[in-house]
Amino acid sequence: MSDPTTESAAPNVDHLDHRAFDAFGMREVDGTTIDAAIADAGDDLVCVFFWGVDCFNCEMAKKAMLANPEPIRALNVHWLHANVYAHPELGRRFGLHGIPVFMFFHKGKKLGRATGWHGHGQFAAAVGNARLKANGKPLAG
Repeated sequence: MSDPTTESAAPNVDHLDHRAFDAFGMREVDGTTIDAAIADAGDDLVCVFFWGVDCFNCEMAKKAMLANPEPIRALNVHWLHANVYAHPELGRRFGLHGIPVFMFFHKGKKLGRATGWHGHGQFAAAVGNARLKANGKPLAG
């Protein structure tokens, strides 16, 4: 029998699909690198994709994004990603009660989030609202 403490310490990479991270140029961050990575984006709108290994809904979100990548790319966001199962401090810090979560930042300021993947329309609306908020304009209804 194998040692369960060793098994839970390292994620099963066989169940991790990195294609979406690669396709959208998502930079991996953790609790020690997230603030600098957001700052490095300068004036760009940042989207942090919070996910977890073996999270069914996270995998569905990645598959949906990959199935139609051009509209996602057209939103022109600076992508970061973080595995909150490996870095639970991020879940606590950002008040995550489920994943996937897409959180938006501009110049270090948190602007909002999209919880779950409910299709491109919902995601694009969340990006649009984050841009409005970053520019000090009223949110779209």
